[in-house]
Amino acid sequence: MVVPFVAMLVEMKVDNVKLIDRFSGRKPQGTLYLTQTHLIFVGAEGKKETWVLHMHIGQIEKFPMTAEGSPLQIRCKNFMCITFIIPRDRDCQDIYQSLLQFSRPAEINKLYAFEFISNENIERSYGWDAFDLQSEFLRMGAPNGNWMITSLNEKYELCDTYPSLLYVPTAATTHVLVGSSKFRSRGRLPVLSYLHSENQAALTRCSQPLSGFSARCVEDEQMLQAILKANPKSEYMYVVDTRPKINAMVNKAQGKGYENENFYSNMKFQFLGIENIHVMRASLQKLTELSELKKPSMNDFLSRLEACGWLKHIAAIIETSAFIAKAISEGISVLVHCSDGWDRTAQTCSLAGLMLDPYYRTIHGFQALIEKEWLGFGHKFTDRCGLLESVDAREVSPVFTQFLETVWQMMQQFPCAFQFNERFLLKIHDHAYSCQFGTFIGNCEKDRLDLRLSERTYSLWAYLSHHTSEYLNPMYKKTYEIRRPVIIPASSPQCLKYWKGMYNRFDSGLHPREHVMDIVSAAKDHSSSLEDHVLLLEKRVTQICKLLGKSDEIIQRKLQGYLSMDSIDGFLSNHIGDGPVNTKAPMLDNNFHKNSSDSDLTINGRQLDNAAVNYLKSDTESGFDESSSQMSRSGIDEVGISNGLEASSLVRSPSSEQLSVDQLLAELKTVAIGWKSFRNVQNCSCATPFDYDVKKFHCWKCGHVFCTRCITRNIPLPGHYHRRPVPVCKPCYKEVRRSPSTEFPVS
Repeated sequence: MVVPFVAMLVEMKVDNVKLIDRFSGRKPQGTLYLTQTHLIFVGAEGKKETWVLHMHIGQIEKFPMTAEGSPLQIRCKNFMCITFIIPRDRDCQDIYQSLLQFSRPAEINKLYAFEFISNENIERSYGWDAFDLQSEFLRMGAPNGNWMITSLNEKYELCDTYPSLLYVPTAATTHVLVGSSKFRSRGRLPVLSYLHSENQAALTRCSQPLSGFSARCVEDEQMLQAILKANPKSEYMYVVDTRPKINAMVNKAQGKGYENENFYSNMKFQFLGIENIHVMRASLQKLTELSELKKPSMNDFLSRLEACGWLKHIAAIIETSAFIAKAISEGISVLVHCSDGWDRTAQTCSLAGLMLDPYYRTIHGFQALIEKEWLGFGHKFTDRCGLLESVDAREVSPVFTQFLETVWQMMQQFPCAFQFNERFLLKIHDHAYSCQFGTFIGNCEKDRLDLRLSERTYSLWAYLSHHTSEYLNPMYKKTYEIRRPVIIPASSPQCLKYWKGMYNRFDSGLHPREHVMDIVSAAKDHSSSLEDHVLLLEKRVTQICKLLGKSDEIIQRKLQGYLSMDSIDGFLSNHIGDGPVNTKAPMLDNNFHKNSSDSDLTINGRQLDNAAVNYLKSDTESGFDESSSQMSRSGIDEVGISNGLEASSLVRSPSSEQLSVDQLLAELKTVAIGWKSFRNVQNCSCATPFDYDVKKFHCWKCGHVFCTRCITRNIPLPGHYHRRPVPVCKPCYKEVRRSPSTEFPVS
């Protein structure tokens, strides 16, 4: 969602700027605009626009001046890498300094979200109350006899990075909860994260204990025993430390560390080896350098991919999450922690939940999962995304990016299990860094309440809800939930892929023009439109046949293929002579009559040719009954019925629904039978170029291809049986709104 360019305040304008395309080598020339929120490059012809959001900028580098000008390279957190050649070095320096200031505000109140105004008619409050932690746990079956809600953290005094409401074992007393909190790093005591509704196995999360070499906490030991007893079907439970053991041992020397097996009975301890945020940050840097190579050889690409270790880290996260999911599905409770419990713990708990629960694989459920595991339990988005100037560079790490990639890897292995598509993940990733919405601002729930984000900013969930059609996976099968409720992905090297759609997303030379999922989605929508149209046609044919006294058996025979389904326009244009049609008068001249010649038949003053006459006389069951002067045919514009029947009551359904000729014409002309192919459609009618990352939409009325800005409204089409709102372009929207058959609200 981008603010209209004309409405933006331009801080600086530079002409004759060149944009380097690193794949084609071309250097298109245009004008560079610097606004308070974006850097915008507009090509010389005014058709191609490249937008760079200031908050997406991660690194800016100014190179020495050349004969063409001063090169300025910008690397973004969404993996866009773009280089401009600015004619004058002074202009380049001014833009460089401005971008440094705009991209990392000094204060959190200066972030883009606090200035952003939506132009999509979305209420500022919408989306903030879409998810409720209590409702989510109630869906899982908590509270119950084994789990209860505690209000000890209502004012964030027990743990300021946890949510205000915590779910803990009923056997855990206040003394045990407070004691365990004091023994855990940052006060992040063990609390319920996910409860298996069938076998009652619990997934709980916390931070590392402050054990050092010999420290012990009886309350913490009692807390873990209470978690074990909350699952009466299992005699033991797992304690999963997501860190490599060597890292945990280093923390032990600092007074933290891991649980002593001698003090915790009936526990099985596992170290599962996910590296820390510093290793992940360095790995991403190498991956980014790999993705920016112009023409690497196969050996160079594969060796660099291996050296960066990125996919190895992705595999480790998947393996750890799979271990947790398998244990929970087998009825064994699991406690998960890393160092502070907000990075690797968030990754593995949320991914395990995704494997276990089909609800989290829907659009709404995935958002609820992020709200619970990432926003509710305090992942440090402000720090990890490096949103402010004051953030220590060592705190920045692609933890959330890795989570989204593990989800994408699962989608590659189970393409029918997810309701959302790749574009959905990319959009969430974009806005985790953009600060356009307030959803990901702050390090915990308390921060977001203190900043009053729900009053001062828009919610990302509201925006995504407004654009749901862009994020649907056409391969999704809801029945998959029943057949395979638990999905465990493979983590072997052969099963993991390089995510080109994320890391080379803006390199148009590497992608096909059409996304295969968009093509499948369009075909599915086209089919749905035609099926709905056929249902309406069958209904109208049935109504007309009933008026003509046809039996249900004959009607069914006709609808099953015995009745000709010639199109209305085709039949009339080919077989009925020209002439005005008076739809306000009685339908037929003497309603339906035969002149002196057998071939001389007229409908409302329009003469039928021999083909039409033969058609009507060929079968008295489906056409012309001379004794009663009646006509019945599927799919004609104008239908003649028995003497005295007015056009205003041409069709009357059992529910007393009436349909005029004008309405019938509108029904048949408001559904596109053929849709234009995506192939060779390079620009929208508004001149927006269709790159790989830009979704194409069909207008369901005219069948032409448009961008999202030109498909702005949904409206029911008179030619559809169910009259559900469908996407239409602006001209068609106005036309349908004027139609007398439109009696339904638009969206």
